[in-house]
Amino acid sequence: MTQYPDAIRTVRWMVRDTFRQSVATKLFWAMLGLTALCALFCLGMTVDAPPDRKRHPDELPTYMPKGEATPEVIAEGIRVAEGKVTLGFGLFSYPITKSKDDAVRVVLLWLAGVVADTAGVLLALLWTAGFLPTFLEPQAVTVLLAKPAPRWAVLAGKYLGVVVFVSLQATVFVGATWFATGAATGVWDGAYWVAVPLLVINFAVFYAVSAMLAVWTRSTVVSVFGAVLFWVLCWATNYTQHRLAMTTVPGSTRAATTLLSAAYWTLPKPLDMGGVFFDAMKAENYAAPVPELVAAKARGDFHPGLAVVTSLAFAAAVLAVAGYEFRHMDY
Repeated sequence: MTQYPDAIRTVRWMVRDTFRQSVATKLFWAMLGLTALCALFCLGMTVDAPPDRKRHPDELPTYMPKGEATPEVIAEGIRVAEGKVTLGFGLFSYPITKSKDDAVRVVLLWLAGVVADTAGVLLALLWTAGFLPTFLEPQAVTVLLAKPAPRWAVLAGKYLGVVVFVSLQATVFVGATWFATGAATGVWDGAYWVAVPLLVINFAVFYAVSAMLAVWTRSTVVSVFGAVLFWVLCWATNYTQHRLAMTTVPGSTRAATTLLSAAYWTLPKPLDMGGVFFDAMKAENYAAPVPELVAAKARGDFHPGLAVVTSLAFAAAVLAVAGYEFRHMDY
């Protein structure tokens, strides 16, 4: 029973040590700096929204500038861009046909879905991948292993420390960009905060793979590229599963379909996680959805809850394997 207080103390110490390491390597300030740049970019946002209009029954997803639209074009269902969004204090601008609220939500959707959920998660994996291999070097870890603390607590504490660190950065990013767009435009969309837990879950799942590779190889290079390549594999599997379900591929066999389905349900699902955020933002009212996810929803094959649960279950299994390997390693 005495091992559990020791384990709890070890986990707490490892979390604090991770923050110390992030500050020492300047990673903490680098990520805050990128967040500040994104917030400043959003603070310079202005929206000149078009007036409310009646939607054409056969409205097309394309649009034309106001000066080029003719009555005949409008009658065919092509929208007229009568408004404009400006970003970065005039650095970028583009025409819009949406209302002010919807135009702001599109920017938030890109910030969370592309900047944070794709580029942000991959950058976080790249920047934090060296934490565990460096820590697992014999000269660094043997001091901890000599103390009466179970090895699983040492590994779990380091993993949890990185996840907590990224959780803090994700919260600051979402909060800063939400406040900046709200202050600049007067549009405060609370649904945007759903991005925080989804970003954390997405990172935690793939960082578990990075942790396992670190235990097996103690190589930062392998941890970095292995985690990124695994993310690409999972995204491709997730996309292909939905794509093949909506189209018939000549030459595909039942065995191939079964194998793909098994891989889809086993591996994490980054595309489905993005779909969860898309639905939470009610983005179907103002942004073009991913056709494959639309088809999956129409067939009843899109299960947001299961996508999250199975992704977390995969991470737990990978961490268990890493813990077993670390327990039996010789130092």
